[in-house]
Amino acid sequence: MQEKLKEYARLIVEVGLNIQKGQDLVIACPVDCAYFARLCATAAYELGCREVIMNWNDDYITREKYLKASPEVFDHISPWVKALLNENAKAGSAFLHIRATDPENFKGVDPDRLLRNSKASVEIAEYRERAMSNFFPWCIVSIPIPSWAKKVFPEMSEGEAMEALWQKIFDAVRVADGGDAVSAWQEHLSKIKNRSARLNELHFKALHYTNSIGTDLTVELPENHIWMGGSEFDHKGVEFVANMPTEEVFTAPLKTGVNGTIVASMPLVNNGNVIEGFSMELKDGKIVSVKAEKGEEYLRKAIEVDEGAAYLGEVALVPYDSPIRLANVLFYNTLFDENASCHFAFGNAYPCIEGGQDMSKEQLIEAGLNQSLTHVDFMVGTSDLSIVGIKYDGTKVSVFESGMFVL
Repeated sequence: MQEKLKEYARLIVEVGLNIQKGQDLVIACPVDCAYFARLCATAAYELGCREVIMNWNDDYITREKYLKASPEVFDHISPWVKALLNENAKAGSAFLHIRATDPENFKGVDPDRLLRNSKASVEIAEYRERAMSNFFPWCIVSIPIPSWAKKVFPEMSEGEAMEALWQKIFDAVRVADGGDAVSAWQEHLSKIKNRSARLNELHFKALHYTNSIGTDLTVELPENHIWMGGSEFDHKGVEFVANMPTEEVFTAPLKTGVNGTIVASMPLVNNGNVIEGFSMELKDGKIVSVKAEKGEEYLRKAIEVDEGAAYLGEVALVPYDSPIRLANVLFYNTLFDENASCHFAFGNAYPCIEGGQDMSKEQLIEAGLNQSLTHVDFMVGTSDLSIVGIKYDGTKVSVFESGMFVL
């Protein structure tokens, strides 16, 4: 087990972040997972990292804050957090986010407090904008904690659940006994890039989604959109992988060009709350109505963060035979569940258009990309999902049939 943990840490800093000699690294990590942060720090220093800066968090303290802190606390970001994020973003430091949290940590929390805190993130706009434009390398990963493991495997003992979830994570990130995860990822990333290249060659004007659970949606794409996936490049041309695992190819929709019905195929965990059985109606890009069997009030608050929260910001394609879906587990963790299914995100768009990384916020808006303080992925893929690409001359090309790529 210890060797696999070390290999996972090496994979993260070498492939996920691609730490450069003399570069600083900011690690955000729960205090319960300090043992893994230490492994990542050691691996980073071995690659020549100048300094590892820790940004600790704690599920219990965070929940207590949302339940009991003075209301005005949620209208601002603490000065030290603003300085840590904005200054390191400006300097081009690498950022590692180790996510390990109870999927229902905020159950019962006043949704207005969550909304106010989301709006306050405007105070770290420099960090967010530089992250979305890939100015610096960043990577999000997850490791198990008991409360999450028991949510995924409720029939098991705590120890068994932890062991089972670790194994699922190792499988998803291609870490195996005696294997070379770095080499495995090089091959994996190459396949994703080939898929992106094919979609870019076809240059669709729009995509039409249909399936048997009720999704019937047309998504227009910006004229100069680019499909991306696998690895990305920071402003210095250094390659990195923002999400581990990743199985998707993605682009940005035209903000005002989405019309129809979306029915989610999996639960969404957002801000420590589980939202289940939900659907959305969109007109001219805007979410005009939502329904949910569970957590509807949290979904409504999520699309009220700002004007852009009610528009889509990402279109992502994942085949139904994704290794993560074949694991046959609902992770209650978007990092994993989004890589088991085609998905969308409401909120901010990545600059997936030609020259997008060098565009200002105003230029991205003019190009038709949505801007928002939030970005929330939700899953729509099914075994019978059909996606038809519509070209500028009206020609139709099957992209997905029965949930699978057919290009």
